[in-house]
Amino acid sequence: MIKVNDLEIPTLDDISFSGNKLLVRIDINSPVDPKTGKLIDDSRIKAYNETIKELVNKGNSLVLISHQGRPGDSDFISLEEHAELLSKYLDMNVEFVEDVMGPYARERIKNMKSGEVILLDNVRFVSEELIEAPPTQHAKSYLVKRLSPLFDGYVNDAFATAHRSQASIVGFPMVLKSTAGRVMEKEVSALAKIFNADEFPKVFVLGGGKVLDSIRIIENLVKRRLADRILTGGLIAELFAVAKGLDLGKENMQILEKKGLISLIPRARKILLSGGPIEIPVDFKVEKEEGKVAEEPSNKVTGVIKDIGSTTVGIYSSFIKDAKVIVMRGPMGVIEDERFREGSKKLLDSALESQGYLIIGGGHMISMLGGSSEINPSKVHVSTGGGALLLFLAGERLPALEALDLSYKEVVKKK
Repeated sequence: MIKVNDLEIPTLDDISFSGNKLLVRIDINSPVDPKTGKLIDDSRIKAYNETIKELVNKGNSLVLISHQGRPGDSDFISLEEHAELLSKYLDMNVEFVEDVMGPYARERIKNMKSGEVILLDNVRFVSEELIEAPPTQHAKSYLVKRLSPLFDGYVNDAFATAHRSQASIVGFPMVLKSTAGRVMEKEVSALAKIFNADEFPKVFVLGGGKVLDSIRIIENLVKRRLADRILTGGLIAELFAVAKGLDLGKENMQILEKKGLISLIPRARKILLSGGPIEIPVDFKVEKEEGKVAEEPSNKVTGVIKDIGSTTVGIYSSFIKDAKVIVMRGPMGVIEDERFREGSKKLLDSALESQGYLIIGGGHMISMLGGSSEINPSKVHVSTGGGALLLFLAGERLPALEALDLSYKEVVKKK
């Protein structure tokens, strides 16, 4: 059982399924080449090997359900190729069913044999799946009413969709014995460390260009006193530097203005005045005329800021090495340019070398790992949560977790 705040999330260790027919919600929504309509990244598809194999080895038959894209977008396609890739990585047949809840799909599910695995077509072909509504309302949807009588249980293994209150995510737990799968379990267990009072000091390293998202996260961390240090880089560091009264020069102010960030300065200033443990760079690596790179103190910036400076790297690294929990979201600089990757890379190295537990979120920081096979999963968690991770850090409740908690209390405990 995973406890997060006041929620109890059951896992496959709490509710054991054996010889059952199960509906398993996964998230294999993947990038698609708009020209060919083919998948260009299958990392999410590979992630479900553990959950699926474990359930199949216990004699269960599985019906997998997922979405792909949104109506009107170029990546809104069938899941036929996804089924082929699942078959490849699982080394077992995953049958594609070109239907979601119609007569053909229901008949195929009724006739499934032990150990069989099928993948239904894109659940967003069903218009109900695009509606955000409470679990009790979704429990009455046609999707849930037509499919749920065919199953003995429901497994939600799609953390990346946990922030969506849609039928396939929150409706089925209201009527079926439900649990988190192994992918969901790993995500939630890792993030639960953020709220564990015994795990401190906690250091958050926040950078990148999504400044409004970072402000929301920082406001929640400060309000709930979850962070011992918040180390800033990227545009969020520039915003707090200006809020603190530093003059970053005309060019950097123009960049902040162009990106519509000037209006966030009062919010940043309010966080600083509240005593938030915000650290801003003491120096920056900047780009000057004719592409010249230099390091300048944060109170005497003349070039365009592109990374944190070496002194800041040293200070931030010392905080990271003493931390018990480290959360890294967003790079410190413009990592697309090799000249400005050093700050992010050195902080990531410090986190990997530390004795603390590291949570990495966001595509840019994940890309810095470079597909390393030396990462210790007991010490490092790479989150694929995207929007779900963001909302979790920003203190918002995740409907999928609430539905699993409610299901455990209402459907399991009362039986």
